[in-house]
Amino acid sequence: MSARIYSVVAGTGSYIPTEAISNLQFLEWEFCDEQGQGFEKTNQEIIESFQKITGITERRYVSDDLVASDIAFFAARDALESADCDSEGLDYIIVAHNFGDVRAGNVRSDFVPSLASRVKHKLGIRNPDTVAYDIAFGCPGWVQGMIQADYYIKSGDARRVMVIGADTLSRVCDPHDRDSMIYADGAGATILEAVTSDEPVGILAHAARTDTIEQAYLLWMGESSGPAHTGDELYLKMTGRSVYEYALMTVPKVVKASLDKAGLTIHDVDKILIHQANEKMDEAILKRLGRLYGVKDVPAAMMPMTISWLGNSSVATVPTLLDLLRKNKLENHKSLNGGAQVFASVGAGMNVNSLVYRSPR
Repeated sequence: MSARIYSVVAGTGSYIPTEAISNLQFLEWEFCDEQGQGFEKTNQEIIESFQKITGITERRYVSDDLVASDIAFFAARDALESADCDSEGLDYIIVAHNFGDVRAGNVRSDFVPSLASRVKHKLGIRNPDTVAYDIAFGCPGWVQGMIQADYYIKSGDARRVMVIGADTLSRVCDPHDRDSMIYADGAGATILEAVTSDEPVGILAHAARTDTIEQAYLLWMGESSGPAHTGDELYLKMTGRSVYEYALMTVPKVVKASLDKAGLTIHDVDKILIHQANEKMDEAILKRLGRLYGVKDVPAAMMPMTISWLGNSSVATVPTLLDLLRKNKLENHKSLNGGAQVFASVGAGMNVNSLVYRSPR
């Protein structure tokens, strides 16, 4: 086999916010339905049901002095230290997010300049050839950024690309919506480098899809469920059951499509790093993926989970999971050398993507 250019992870970083918010802190919230009416169930009952379904016991929120570009910078700095490389040598900085910088007490999004430009500025990078731009692709944004970076590297246009996922969902969730208990804040960053190899290594293949005819507005920005809402502010909303059903139908197919492109099957995969949205949903996705290969019971150890203590931090979930895995910070999970891994995500759009990666030996 002749030598080819591959995209290999040179370093990873993450920022886990300091404020741990337990489920008990929602006991005093006023939850309402879409008509602004309260529920017959008590908050205690609502929270217990929520925890059973999602697996979430706590989540992380950023402190009031921080915004998404700040924590993206923290994760970027961590990744650069991990890769032991000069930031001036970055060809691209791609920042995946969905709401820009949202300040405490103000639901409005701030997108200008781009978060990528803000991160480049905070890093003090003077090189004008370090191109910085944002990507909005729902929760799968970081995976999509990695796909774009892979194209840059394999085309020869870039040698080193940083891809960051950062969001502060706590700033855009409706305090009267039960679904708001799912959302969290966080940031994760990865540095991809070009490597010439005779054997397949790094990013081997990827697949993605977008469904909009019936699914475009399964997640949307809408008015608060609170009875006193004036209509001036919009919050993140979703049709939870429909999102669940869509994910179960599409994610296994997209993961299999990416594995097919790589010439692999589930039997070749050591770890599946999937978007941390809902524990029961992710478990069901893994089970359904196994069925596509005639596997009845896929080992739970194949799918590391952080949702119980980090919640759903959108584009940050998969890169944070990768960083924790590579740095051996996940209990009962060790970073692998030479094994195949899958990064997969699903989210607003509706978008789904999957990437197959083989760690260097």
